[in-house]
Amino acid sequence: MTSLSDSIQYIKSVGPKRAESFKKIGLETVKDLLFYFPTRYLDRTNLLTSAKVMQYVINGYEGEVTVIGEVVDKELMRFGKKQVLKVKMRDSAGFFECVWFQGIKYFKNYFNTHEVYAISAKPVITRYGHLQFAHPDFDRLADAESTEFRNTGKIIPFYRLPKELKSKNIGELSLRKIINLAVENYAHLAKETLPLSLVRKHKLLSIVEALKNIHDPENKNKLRSAIKRFKFEELFYLEILIALRRTTLKRKLKGYSFKIHTKPIKKFLDSLPFELTKAQLKVLSEIKKDMMSEQPMNRLLQGDVGSGKTIVAVIAMLMAISDGAQAAIMAPTEILANQHFININRLLKDLGIKTGLVIGGQKKSERKQVLDDIASGEIQLIVGTHALFEESIKFKNLRLVVIDEQHRFGVIQRSKLIEKGIVPDVLVMSATPIPRTLTMTIYGDLDVSVIDEMPANRKEIKTVLTGEKKLPDIYKFIVDKAKEGYQTFIVYPLVEDSEKLTLKAATSHFEDLRKTYLREVRVGMIHGKMNWRDKEEVMKKFAAKEFDVLISTTVIEVGIDIPDANILVINDAFQFGLAQLHQLRGRVGRSGKQAYCILVAKDEMATRINKFNFNFEYMSKSEIEKYKTLIRLNSMVKYSNGFDIAEVDLKLRGPGDIFGLQQSGFPDLKYADIIQDSEILYSAKDEAFNIIKNDPDLIKAENQMIKNHLLTNYRQNLKYSQVP
Repeated sequence: MTSLSDSIQYIKSVGPKRAESFKKIGLETVKDLLFYFPTRYLDRTNLLTSAKVMQYVINGYEGEVTVIGEVVDKELMRFGKKQVLKVKMRDSAGFFECVWFQGIKYFKNYFNTHEVYAISAKPVITRYGHLQFAHPDFDRLADAESTEFRNTGKIIPFYRLPKELKSKNIGELSLRKIINLAVENYAHLAKETLPLSLVRKHKLLSIVEALKNIHDPENKNKLRSAIKRFKFEELFYLEILIALRRTTLKRKLKGYSFKIHTKPIKKFLDSLPFELTKAQLKVLSEIKKDMMSEQPMNRLLQGDVGSGKTIVAVIAMLMAISDGAQAAIMAPTEILANQHFININRLLKDLGIKTGLVIGGQKKSERKQVLDDIASGEIQLIVGTHALFEESIKFKNLRLVVIDEQHRFGVIQRSKLIEKGIVPDVLVMSATPIPRTLTMTIYGDLDVSVIDEMPANRKEIKTVLTGEKKLPDIYKFIVDKAKEGYQTFIVYPLVEDSEKLTLKAATSHFEDLRKTYLREVRVGMIHGKMNWRDKEEVMKKFAAKEFDVLISTTVIEVGIDIPDANILVINDAFQFGLAQLHQLRGRVGRSGKQAYCILVAKDEMATRINKFNFNFEYMSKSEIEKYKTLIRLNSMVKYSNGFDIAEVDLKLRGPGDIFGLQQSGFPDLKYADIIQDSEILYSAKDEAFNIIKNDPDLIKAENQMIKNHLLTNYRQNLKYSQVP
């Protein structure tokens, strides 16, 4: 008991063999064990007998309670096509029952006679006078544990119990006892990791008190305080890393101060058939200011689908090229890179600027010529995919990099360029507006510009959700609108039919539709299995109006721009993510005509979704998870604004699933949730940024604790915060 680095095997009842099992799940030292936090708790202070619960319900109580009972019997009943699982239980005061109407296959494997369970839910009394819990949360307890629950009167922690521990006969009760021993004997040795001034200012528990209460809470308030302490600490150090990265980019890396020549910019603006919006002009002013500074630009450009980000990016690249530099734009797919290449050439045709395309599917001879021209500086504007960052590519004078469509230009890519002697200005574009919590974390090292205004001639896209029985009417609508010059995308989730899935496929419906409902119009097809040249050929024909209807998969999701495509039909819409649906919707409505987005689902599902109304404020995580599909499709009908869509998507999927943190250089969050804990995040961010602003190298005495903690626990992440 001398150090937190002591081996876990020194704790009573662990020993060498059990220590090996703990090691397999990453727990080697006592410190590891102390920071192996519970995943849930059972509030013993709200534990009642069945008789007491009956009395509470009769008196009008509607809250959740916990009872512990032994399984007496279980019965699988059938009512028409529906099954109901009923489990009869008893405690010392009487009988009660639990019922499940869904997930029967899963739940029927539990609740064997004489097993003991802790049951938590809102109680009701049935018309037969029985105490009943519908779809309760439950935890199976060993006999010893159930006795412990009845006698202690505490809040009981539950820990994740991997198979490696179960194989050594370590159950819930024994793991809890092992961790309790670690807390009793070692917690007092934990060293504070937050400055005392922050602990006092934010009324946080000390690390020792927090460790004790996270594992063995004195009461509910102390448990909440312990959880808050660790969430604040985690978010504080995340924001410290972000602040360090931002400071490094601003202070330590010297960029290029552009001398912008206005003549080619004015010529370009005069050639456009429209005027820029006020929002575009404001953003361009922010970008111009960055580019003229010696500090490297590191800016995020947000704007909804169709708000005009690409024109802003082209003007920024023109600014760089006007001063003799090279500029590059990176797209996520070859088809989008090729389209950017074609569109940029069209826009710049009168300015004498030479462009080049770098993608994976090029012929060797073609690629070699392009690379030679990039290296010599003859090519001034380069369009490409991730192939732009291959080692074989040499730039003459790359000074501006534009990243299109949700690509986080991470420190890893920046480091690759810096290794080539390049410190570029960086403009990251996202067509999915990013909620505030994410701009403070994942994008916290970037300055943010927002295009919050759509072009004047745009009409809001009409979005409806309908069942499959309406498809004949939809096809008639498409044919009728084709006579008015409308073009249509019909999207399917699959390329080909699958024996395992009952989803619709593009290829089979392409053949069926052009022979039946769509025989009067010209139908083309595009999908992800085609090579990029074939895809490009199809898109050219569609843009030239050689097709009225394009059958497609999600290959059209990003960046495809066909002004007369103003009808979008998405089959099996429940199969797509929310951001993906919104991106697809952005393929239409790019002219002054009224555009339509028609989401198609199973008839019963469509009826249910159209009646569904949700409010996140009153929904638990389990309810959100349960109704994800309904919320997703209902949101598409309810919202047209990308910022509203982004907020819903963030709550449905979480930040990691949306943006992918693997390349970001940020640590994983173990305790905090940047959505649920936004207020803690804001406080932590303010404190972290103030500290780094006043002491960017953490050399002051009061910040040595922070510096030492970073070096001990975040060394790998620091590598990315101190960009070389």
